[in-house]
Amino acid sequence: MMRDFLKMHGLGNDFVVIDARNETYAPSEAEVRAISNRRTGVGCDQFIVVEPAQDPRASAFMRIRNADGGEVGACGNASRCVGWLLMEETGADRVIFQTAAGLLEASRAGDGLITVDMGPANLEWTAIPLAQPADTLHLPIEQGGVSDPVAVNMGNPHAVYFVPDAEAVDVAGIGPGLERHPLFPERTNVEFATVVAPNRIRMRVWERGAGVTQACGTGACATAVAAARRGLTGRKADVVLDGGTLTIEWREDGHVLMTGPVAVSFTGRLAPELAAV
Repeated sequence: MMRDFLKMHGLGNDFVVIDARNETYAPSEAEVRAISNRRTGVGCDQFIVVEPAQDPRASAFMRIRNADGGEVGACGNASRCVGWLLMEETGADRVIFQTAAGLLEASRAGDGLITVDMGPANLEWTAIPLAQPADTLHLPIEQGGVSDPVAVNMGNPHAVYFVPDAEAVDVAGIGPGLERHPLFPERTNVEFATVVAPNRIRMRVWERGAGVTQACGTGACATAVAAARRGLTGRKADVVLDGGTLTIEWREDGHVLMTGPVAVSFTGRLAPELAAV
C-alpha cells in the first residue's frame, strides 16, 4: 500500500517521518534500508515512525531506526521535529512524547526554535554501557590520532574526543573503527570537538548506524556535557555542527536541554516497491 511520509530535517540531519497512529506500520530492517537509501529510496539518516503512546502521559511514541535498519533509543534532532509536529496538530506550546529511552518534553522557544528536554545525562560506565569498568571521563581508547575520549549516554552511547582542530579530523576514516571499539558492546556515536570559546564548541560527528551526518542532537548534548565535565566550558554552550548551531544547557538537576530549528523539506508517498525488498 502507499504510505504518506514527511521528509524533515534538523540542521541537515534528515528524517523520513511516518504517522502510524491510526494504522500499524512495522517495516523490516531491509525495508528501512531501502527507504533510507539516497540513490534508490527517499534518503535519510534516521527513519521515524510515530505510533500510539504506550504511556498515558504522552501524546505519541516516537520509534527511531537508523539508516542501517537498526532501532535506537534516542535522536535529538528528530525529537525536535516530532515535538514540533505534535504541537502543530494541537496548537499547544508544549508536548510530552515517548521514546524507547523514556519520556521527552518539547516546547516552543520562539523564532522557529524548539527546545527538547533530553532527560539526564548518564555518566556511569554501566549506563553507557561499557564492556568493563572504566573512568568515563578518560577512556583508554587511542586510535587514528585521537585519544582520551569522554563517554556519555544521552539515551544512546557517545564517545567525545577533544581535538585541536575538528575540521582536520578524518571523520569518515576513523569513525567506523571507533564506533565498533570492543569497549562499546552496543557500538557508539563518535564526536570530535574543539572548544573555541568558554561557551562555544565546534563539533563533527560519526553517527552509529548512519555514518557522517550534518548534525547530531544527542551528540551535541553529549559534547556539551563532556566539555563541562572537563572544565572546558560552563554548563551552557553553543555547539556548532556542519549543518548549523544547537544551544545546549546541562542543568544542575542533570537534565540536558537542546534548542534548535526544525524544517519540513517535502511530503510524499512511499511506492509499494520500497516495501518489497
